[in-house]
Amino acid sequence: MMIYLAFIIAFFFAMNIGASGAAASLGVSYGSGAIKNRRLALFICAIGVFLGAVLGGGEVVKTIGSGIVPKNVLTVEIVIIILASATLSLFIANVIGIPLSTSEVTVGSVVGVGIAYQSVYVQKLLVIVSFWIIVPIVAFLTAFIIGVLMKKFNRKKGEKRSKWKPFLTFLVIATGFFEAFSAGMNNVANAIGPLVGAGLIDASNGILYGAFFVALGAFFLGEKVIETNGKRITNFSLGEGVVISGTGASLVTIASVFGLPVPLTQVTTSSIIAIGAAKEGFYIWQQKVIVQMLKVWIVSPVFSLVISYGLVKLLLESDVYSLVVLISGCIATVGILSLMKTARNKKPSFSKEEKATS
Repeated sequence: MMIYLAFIIAFFFAMNIGASGAAASLGVSYGSGAIKNRRLALFICAIGVFLGAVLGGGEVVKTIGSGIVPKNVLTVEIVIIILASATLSLFIANVIGIPLSTSEVTVGSVVGVGIAYQSVYVQKLLVIVSFWIIVPIVAFLTAFIIGVLMKKFNRKKGEKRSKWKPFLTFLVIATGFFEAFSAGMNNVANAIGPLVGAGLIDASNGILYGAFFVALGAFFLGEKVIETNGKRITNFSLGEGVVISGTGASLVTIASVFGLPVPLTQVTTSSIIAIGAAKEGFYIWQQKVIVQMLKVWIVSPVFSLVISYGLVKLLLESDVYSLVVLISGCIATVGILSLMKTARNKKPSFSKEEKATS
């Protein structure tokens, strides 16, 4: 029964991975107008994700399955806790339409379990986390430099009346498909890796099933997220879309070859923000959707870590005291943030009263 539950959660997680990855891949093609039909964009994404997972997802599966914590830690119960923690974080993000990195929430869940058992490969973890920071920065700088050059030579205007527009349309769709392919390579491991690490399924069959459910999620659940990445951050042309998708796909594919789970959504969104900054200036950072995404990116790995750690302590070790400490810490954090917000809100009204008395 527990094994069946592990597979059900893993496949549900895979569907949410597809929903989140949709924005990170074909969102650019949709936002630039290369693909005007949102459902068609999601269908192309589903095909790309499936092929990427089947043809190149093996190395990252090894990392998630045995590269962060020892294999002997991954029992059926632990696998369920890891997948449930990551799924909850990702599902919340998908509901509110925020493109979230499945790699971050999965690694956070695995690390939470490792901390509970004091068994984490710290050196490997530091390498992974460092690439979470480095790769989006590289994506941002690359896209920003190219965006500035495109603005300087006024390529956007030339593109509209150019005979090359059909070719650019094809190219942005092709790079979007390539990005979906890279998403499959990197992200299917997040759902299947724990199952493979625990010996519940072999890698080849696990990748095949995982790829199928990731593709289903991309097609049926990706509408809100593709709208966020494609329409709500900034407008971009066909040429800029090629830059964004090509940058993200190349970086994530390279990382996948070396077995590194990296945040595709952060990479793509960083490129989109860079293009917006190159065209409109850095005040684009003031947009609420960008601030909201940054907060979710930071909180989500910690959130999934805390959930998995707490579930291990409560369900497997019956350690209620550790759970009380975690809940108390969460309550204290929320309380402090609420007090800070209240203090900020009081300042303007105080200033007005002070002006009135003077």
